[in-house]
Amino acid sequence: MAIKKIGVVGCGLMGSGIAQVAAQAGCQVTVREVSPQLVEKGLQSIEKNLARLVEKGTLSATDRDQVRARLRGTTHLDDFEDCDFVIEAIVELLPAKRELWTAVDKICPKKTIFASNTSSLSITEMASFTSAPTASSACTSSIPCR
Repeated sequence: MAIKKIGVVGCGLMGSGIAQVAAQAGCQVTVREVSPQLVEKGLQSIEKNLARLVEKGTLSATDRDQVRARLRGTTHLDDFEDCDFVIEAIVELLPAKRELWTAVDKICPKKTIFASNTSSLSITEMASFTSAPTASSACTSSIPCR
């Protein structure tokens, strides 16, 4: 399955970085926060990072504009209904993650891959909040969006 559309839940430090990298890789990215102010703050952070890259000469202004065009902010989880991949980057509290994954599981198609940016909580336990099949071990890979 080709991954073309990515949803990122959380647009703080980690979520905004994940969204930026995915958009730079060529994916359409929808990033969700709980308020319009937090969406704007996260998108402004990405904008600053992109400006720094242009300033350093590691990203052209044209590429920056294309990355911007692939990013979209929202406050609605329903906007993830056609995502191929959803990455969670919210607060490290299991009840919050349970609420999120239960809701996202009802919105996304069965083909959607779920991932978490957690650093301390059990992935297996989080997976139990969804109907998605789980992998027996963690893996890493680049995002093949082009």
